[in-house]
Amino acid sequence: MSKALVKYVRVSPTKARLIAHEVQGMNAELALASLEFMPNKAAGIISKAIASAVANGSYEPQEVEITSCRVDKAAVIKRWRPRARGTASRILKPTAHILVEVAPKVEAVAAPVKKAEPKAEPKTATKKAPAKKVASEEAAEPKAKTKKAEPKAKADGKDA
Repeated sequence: MSKALVKYVRVSPTKARLIAHEVQGMNAELALASLEFMPNKAAGIISKAIASAVANGSYEPQEVEITSCRVDKAAVIKRWRPRARGTASRILKPTAHILVEVAPKVEAVAAPVKKAEPKAEPKTATKKAPAKKVASEEAAEPKAKTKKAEPKAKADGKDA
């Protein structure tokens, strides 16, 4: 595995991350070809970083894939713009660190194929909705008896 780090690049990290996520996991040759036709400033910078990472490991672009392409925030350059009534407003010029890691392609080794055992079909248990009671059934069922509250007798014994 080889890597290349480009520090303090004068490009916005959020804009560069959009390009970095596109090429991550790609073959290096395919990534370089696709970055060539992107109109973004970050595409050219990331393209150079990928070429540098490939050269650092003395690989050919066809042999490697991009394992990681990361864009980190770096220092922000601060400038001032004169505004009305003698005031000033701040201009922020962000910079970024771009890290690209490449590694040789890992060929997928074919695992031995296991014969699939026939699986028993799962029972489909469908719950049926309880049947509605017919009026004749409701009449046949005894209703629970409820006691009515009896009036309490007055304790003082006066009849009014």
